Amino acid sequence: MATTAVSVAHHPGISSALRDGASLASGSGFYGVRVSVAAAPKTSVASAHRDMRVRAVMAPQKQERSPASTGAVKQAMTATEKILANASEKTKLAPGENVWVKADVLMTHDVCGPGTIGIFKKEFGQNAKVWDREKIVLIPDHYIFTSDERANRNVDILRDFAREQDIKYFYDITDRSNFRANPDYKGVCHVALAQEGHCRPGEVLFGTDSHTCNAGAFGQFATGIGNTDAGFIMGTGKLLIKVPPTLRFVLDGEMPKYLLAKDLILQIIGEISVAGATYRAMEFVGTAVDAMTMEDRMTLCNMVVEAGGKNGVVPADATTAKYLEGKTSKPYQVFTSDGNASFLQEYRFDVSKLEPLVAKPHSPDNRGLARECKDVKIDRVYIGSCTGGKTEDFLAAAELLAISGQKVKVPTFLVPATQKVWMDLYSLPVPGTDGKTCAEIFQQAGCDTPASPSCAACLGGPRDTYARMNDPQVCVSTTNRNFPGRMGHKEGQIYLASPYTAAASALTGFVTDPREFL
Repeated sequence: MATTAVSVAHHPGISSALRDGASLASGSGFYGVRVSVAAAPKTSVASAHRDMRVRAVMAPQKQERSPASTGAVKQAMTATEKILANASEKTKLAPGENVWVKADVLMTHDVCGPGTIGIFKKEFGQNAKVWDREKIVLIPDHYIFTSDERANRNVDILRDFAREQDIKYFYDITDRSNFRANPDYKGVCHVALAQEGHCRPGEVLFGTDSHTCNAGAFGQFATGIGNTDAGFIMGTGKLLIKVPPTLRFVLDGEMPKYLLAKDLILQIIGEISVAGATYRAMEFVGTAVDAMTMEDRMTLCNMVVEAGGKNGVVPADATTAKYLEGKTSKPYQVFTSDGNASFLQEYRFDVSKLEPLVAKPHSPDNRGLARECKDVKIDRVYIGSCTGGKTEDFLAAAELLAISGQKVKVPTFLVPATQKVWMDLYSLPVPGTDGKTCAEIFQQAGCDTPASPSCAACLGGPRDTYARMNDPQVCVSTTNRNFPGRMGHKEGQIYLASPYTAAASALTGFVTDPREFL
């Protein structure tokens, strides 16, 4: 899509410029104007928005923000800057500063946990104790239901460490033949962290997984780290962080029936590229975000890292507080961006003008309209993962299948993210289906029986991993990455899509726009 770049940084004539000269590019169902707001006075930006008369979709632009003021006037900060300032006991922070940040939660799983534990013991001593046994969360979730000896040994290492350190939150699995026989086992870490009350506004959460940014949906700073950093946190409870500048994404308008949060984040990544937010915070606001459920917001924040983002954040509100009821009794503090905070760039979208999207092989930013990929024949559909395996994801897929009244034409694999999601599939009624559950609808449509909760084929895994692509097939998936070999076979082709698009594609055997059924 071609766009016109209009710089508003310290530009007093922005209103007339937009009225008199800025061309509006159209294409793919939306209009776009690229606007840089780096260090722009608030009044100029506001007038620009009034006079554009359209919702803008911005394209990436390399524009660094001016240094924040260090005068006597109170410094305006973004939500990310405020959270990090609070965690480092600073009164103000600006992008580029390096600060020691206290961790509220450290999460690690079966893939990275053993390495983290090894580094911790090497650097702090074989008999060293972790800094806080109640702030470490150990969640086996990646390579669980497999006969692979190394994968099983990784879980044993977590178990031994949890016992040695008396870790309070270790979600163990001992009977792999029946996950229901393991009441402590939860499933995919990012969804389990939210369901178990480990995600709280204003806190800092580190995890040895790139999709730890998922927790930013709760108005906290959450980011993925490596084993070395995690081992250091285990011993000290802190980490040196470089404060990221913030990109702001304003999502306004009413979501069409056929659109889901997955479509929005694919639109954003496709617009700015997989490198467009490198070491940037991505803040999501706007009327469309305000109307989202927590699971929708988690979908947005989950894929921030696919754009290179350091973290994603959605301001905590009443929806956040409602979700947290009964999940945590720990007090928390809400931080939101100041009205005059400086953002590196601002991107505006009118969601009512967007269409169902896919990310074509082999990159999350290889954006395409689902309707333009209708000739792509597929071999399978996969609905699952931390991105697309939540309760509402399955409700959406089941709703479309129920409306169609048809059976799927390709193998359709269902992997609930957690035990709770699995139970929801068998207990929650799907709206508009006279009380039918997801499980009933999936069975009638000919889908595979919902599998044991885990990451399963999202990360490929050992050859006996459920739904792994062991052949060079074409798959429509609700997961988050489609690099070569990501789900198994290195010649496999993965089309990332929303649960609606995945379900519609399962019914036709081709990549399909869900509007054909909704």
